[in-house]
Amino acid sequence: MRKQKARPKLKSKRAAVKRFKLTATGKVKRGHSMKRHILTSKTTTRKRGLRKSGLVSDAETASVRKMLLA
Repeated sequence: MRKQKARPKLKSKRAAVKRFKLTATGKVKRGHSMKRHILTSKTTTRKRGLRKSGLVSDAETASVRKMLLA
């Protein structure tokens, strides 16, 4: 009998791994944008809101999970 060739392992998108995390319930967490520079023109309340993480929309969740191989 011949040995079957092992298929190559699938690699996740490293950029997606750095940007997204999966919650215990399977949702995808993300950080907010618009908080890196030109912060003087943004209000304190707005900047405070950008600190918190958000969830990826339902429309994008499937594609992000595919990138994470989850």
